Amino acid sequence: MNRTYTGFGFGAIQSGLLLYEAFRSGNFSRLVVAEVIPEVIAAVREANGYFLNIATENGIEHHFIEGIEIYNPAVPAEAEQLVAALAESQEIGTALPSIDFFTRGSPAVADLLRKAFTAKLNDPALPDAVVYTAENNNHAAELLEKSVGLNLDGRVQFLNTVVGKMSGVATDEKQIEEDALARVTPAADRAFLVEEFNRILITKIKLSGFRRGIEVFAEKDDLLPFEEAKLYGHNAVHALIGYRANEKGCRYMSEVSSFPEITGAARQAFLHESGAALIKKYAGLDPLFTPDGFKEYADDLLKRMMNPNLRDQVERVIRDPRRKLGWNDRLIGTMRLAIAQKISPDHFAAAARAALHCLSEQENTTDSSQLLTEIWAKDNPSGEEEASVRKMIFSNQHP
Repeated sequence: MNRTYTGFGFGAIQSGLLLYEAFRSGNFSRLVVAEVIPEVIAAVREANGYFLNIATENGIEHHFIEGIEIYNPAVPAEAEQLVAALAESQEIGTALPSIDFFTRGSPAVADLLRKAFTAKLNDPALPDAVVYTAENNNHAAELLEKSVGLNLDGRVQFLNTVVGKMSGVATDEKQIEEDALARVTPAADRAFLVEEFNRILITKIKLSGFRRGIEVFAEKDDLLPFEEAKLYGHNAVHALIGYRANEKGCRYMSEVSSFPEITGAARQAFLHESGAALIKKYAGLDPLFTPDGFKEYADDLLKRMMNPNLRDQVERVIRDPRRKLGWNDRLIGTMRLAIAQKISPDHFAAAARAALHCLSEQENTTDSSQLLTEIWAKDNPSGEEEASVRKMIFSNQHP
């Protein structure tokens, strides 16, 4: 099939999901990616592709994704090549560190898309396109569309995604050697390691007659409930396990299987706190939001989270506790969801205490309450709700 896929950001999600699934589909004649690190660009060009490690239940598979075109948007001539590729692309994927990168740099991602989509609007022969946004933000698609600032008149649709795929970049030489990981390129100092899970949810496509080349994704009419299931289910429980594992001195998430008190707490939190709250909130919407559906979801995720072949480091899971303790983020947001549904989030309160202790040690302070005040200041929470959340966090109960 004569299709083009173009991606922004050459990290684990781009390489291990978007680019990989485009390559694996066999539906694209061109695979293009934007990257700004010169040595990475040179290495991928020399290798004519990159290696990917996929953790399965039985071990680690090595895959080579070939025929990749890689361009540096900071080089004017290459920026023009990117614009041309974007203009002819049917599918585009952004997998950047955060939504801030939509408008960062010169030219920024939004600038390049604006030029390419202007060309589409002026030339009916250029194909319609969808843009997958994979920045772990519930409104990434709307924010990127606003940054591009064009009336796309049914030619381009920006899509949110729910990426429940665990992935990472291994940079530890000992891990790379011990696990026999294939480096990104033979001379690289890092390796991409992702799980094999690929059931990614996306916004329902409304472009007339549009057919995806990446066929494995699943479209949903309303993505928000599934985004909440990921944030308040998957992400929240992952963080809970991580902070409790850190207290036990674990290095890898797989080591948690030796601590039934942690696995038990995680399952209880998943099913009876966040799960129960989500089922009450979205009852009747989808089979996921039923006791049986959520049990299947939780059991699958808990097994995947502790896959020893993924070598998921506890340090990676618990990094940036300030963000994870945000008023709307995975720990506090889940507590608020549960409280709103008249459910007591005891296990998530314990996880929040563990995260707060970790942050207090990092910032060398004993005033945990003040840390929360600083973190929540921009959200200006209501007094009654804030008091309820604080009371649970600073309770002496330890489920």
